[in-house]
Amino acid sequence: MNVKALLKGLLATAALLTLSVNAAPAADKTFEKKYAQVMGQEMAYIDEGKGRPVVFLHGNPTSSYLWRNIIPYIAKDYRAIAPDLIGMGDSAKPKLKYTYREQANYLHAFLDKLDLKDAVLVVHDWGSALGFHYARTRSERISAIAFMEATLPPFYPIPSLDAMGPSAEFLKNVRSPGIGEEMIMKQNILIDQFLRTSTAKAPLNEQIMAEYNRYYPTAESRRPVLQWLREIPINGEPAKVHNTGLKNNQWLVTTEIPKLLLYVTPGVLVNETTVNYMRANAKNLEVIPLGAGGHFVQEEYPDKIGRELAAWLSRT
Repeated sequence: MNVKALLKGLLATAALLTLSVNAAPAADKTFEKKYAQVMGQEMAYIDEGKGRPVVFLHGNPTSSYLWRNIIPYIAKDYRAIAPDLIGMGDSAKPKLKYTYREQANYLHAFLDKLDLKDAVLVVHDWGSALGFHYARTRSERISAIAFMEATLPPFYPIPSLDAMGPSAEFLKNVRSPGIGEEMIMKQNILIDQFLRTSTAKAPLNEQIMAEYNRYYPTAESRRPVLQWLREIPINGEPAKVHNTGLKNNQWLVTTEIPKLLLYVTPGVLVNETTVNYMRANAKNLEVIPLGAGGHFVQEEYPDKIGRELAAWLSRT
């Protein structure tokens, strides 16, 4: 296997899919984490402020650190909660396959333990799939939801590899036994290359990258990062994730709870077609453009996201 050739292809994909204009802030906010026992394992989380709970859910390959510069805008008037998914961030890393079902079981048990009422979810990437799933099945707990670069119809679940355009070859490789382990677990491509270069006008600085990498000191510790890529439902597989996605989509467009879609152009998961679909079909939806950007919008527009979220919360 020519890893250098695969890496070159991935970097080309990042260049095609992202366009960013704002560098990350020079000074990042840090928070002390708390820990909760969930299904026999410790899950780490940020818990700042008081009032109506606002829960921030991250995706792959990040952690609650993704929300560090947005949380201060919310914690002034609300209770901001941001967990690290099991196997990620400072949460425990038990020996699991790290399937969607396992991740959902741990996260949903954690959220149930908080005994949320009138809560708002703010979600991104896989955190959106998990969050939509939770809101759909715990409707009595969740009263509003904001999302960005999320798993939305009509693009998700993904109909075929070809529909992924320049990402198709990368996804094909990481889903192949042996090749995916080499690329993601051993070479650490998703964090060291894709995350580093697909977020801001300049690559993320070494301090930020060191924090994202801190949670994954060994190849084996990166298994959740690889498995998340293999859980992406493409052409109906994995079937359970695909079916959950369809149910989430139906719930999302029909539920009356307030919704906020923040998007960038061209984006990765959310493009113009998706925005137009959501505008036409989703009830009680506000749509706010952030500007030019790629996938990790929190690294590109933390202040704008924070201000828009705070203003939207005051309206809901």
